[in-house]
Amino acid sequence: MLKIINFTKKFGDKIAVNNLNLTVEDGQICAFIGHNGAGKTTTLKAIAGIIGFDEGKIIVNDIDIQQQPLKAKMQIAYLPDNPDLYEHLKGIEYLNFIADVFGLSLEERKKNIEEYANRLEIYKDLTNNISSYSHGMKQKLALVSALLHKPKLLLLDEPFVGLDPISSHQLKIILQEFANSGATIFYSTHVLDVAEKICSHVAIIKQGKLIVHDTMEKVKGMNSLEDIFLELENEDNI
Repeated sequence: MLKIINFTKKFGDKIAVNNLNLTVEDGQICAFIGHNGAGKTTTLKAIAGIIGFDEGKIIVNDIDIQQQPLKAKMQIAYLPDNPDLYEHLKGIEYLNFIADVFGLSLEERKKNIEEYANRLEIYKDLTNNISSYSHGMKQKLALVSALLHKPKLLLLDEPFVGLDPISSHQLKIILQEFANSGATIFYSTHVLDVAEKICSHVAIIKQGKLIVHDTMEKVKGMNSLEDIFLELENEDNI
């Protein structure tokens, strides 16, 4: 479970996120949407423990990210929108490094690498240097590294960008499998039609403030998520 309580983050005099309160329960896939600069990436980085914040609390699986950062981070996988990988390493070396960080046994890492790398169609490329990978291949490797330790909380920033249709389809299935196993998935995206299909919940942020958070069905009603988002974005009184 992810619980954000009175979260505020400032950059100098600018309030990037203002008093955000949001809970995503176990087994939910929640889309986090908003225009560029709305505060999505700032929120994801704070949850992941990459940046500090000015007010509030962030609780991951009953662990306070500020009070017990290492313990909380062991529950999390964070995939940024433009992952930085160690390009001098081979793909398999990078995945083994990530497995070492999270303390995976040799048997567990072998099993998970084979499963997710095959499903995302990058297994045969793991013996090559990451520097030789295309953008899409790097995205697949980063996804495998995020899935490797089967985190309780998956934080994903535009995870489908750069994926081919087959890998995109596989990722949708994998995310649903994680949710079915009780994991919490919170991901930022501009691809609203995909979010509408796979997410149980949606949260919309505008100018650092949460304006909507509910089940996908309740938020969109008989309309599309895109229609609802554009309508809310065009409302000056929010």
